Amino acid sequence: MADITADSARVAIVTGAARGIGAAVAQRLGRDGLSVAVLDLDESRSAETVAAIERDGGRAIAVAANVADEESVGNAVEVVSERLGAPTVLVNNAGIIRDNLLFKMTTDDWDLVMDVHLRGAFLMTKAVQKFMVDANFGRIVNLSSTSALGNRGQANYSAAKAGMQGFTKTLALELGRFGVTANAIAPGFIATEMTAATAERVGMEFEEFKKASAAQIPVGRVGVPDDIAHTASFLVSEGAGFVSGQVIYVAGGPRD
Repeated sequence: MADITADSARVAIVTGAARGIGAAVAQRLGRDGLSVAVLDLDESRSAETVAAIERDGGRAIAVAANVADEESVGNAVEVVSERLGAPTVLVNNAGIIRDNLLFKMTTDDWDLVMDVHLRGAFLMTKAVQKFMVDANFGRIVNLSSTSALGNRGQANYSAAKAGMQGFTKTLALELGRFGVTANAIAPGFIATEMTAATAERVGMEFEEFKKASAAQIPVGRVGVPDDIAHTASFLVSEGAGFVSGQVIYVAGGPRD
């Protein structure tokens, strides 16, 4: 496969970008003119996202990576830097759910969620930040969630998403002097396969689940992946250089 020349475009890595929020963010960044590395566990699953970016005239590659594995992350970032150029934009979106009430939750379910969300964000950021420091420019966007405020049946996910916020604020403090910003997006209800799985867990049809959720949201609807993509687009832009260490709740209304 031929190398892709990045020219003057910024290079972005979006993890968990084969579908859902990650795919929407990757496609939006591609339309914004960034070269995009679409990371997911299975490279073949990212083909549709890459094809969508290319159809819009963008530049993208699919890269396989287990974000919880240090060697896998290192290899993936090396592939990105060789084929697209130095990555200076990172969106840590990869995530899973293993929902259950605390007394039913297994240690494996706790560890797996922590590994993908927190260890994954740590390893990816550590691997990419050197490129940002060298360029004196970087944008890190971490996906948190309104579940960081607490959510029944999600002790592992809520703790991981709250951890992402602390991680983000610390990155902002440490990396700001190198021209690097770090922010978190905390989505509310976004219609994805993950929220469909939550509906199944609580025994509701997805359409009814969305309808019930929309009734509790001030703007009167549930979110879609593009709502998150628009926010990420701003945060990684040149114009967002004075926005750092923030948690932006994209939830259709105020959150504490």
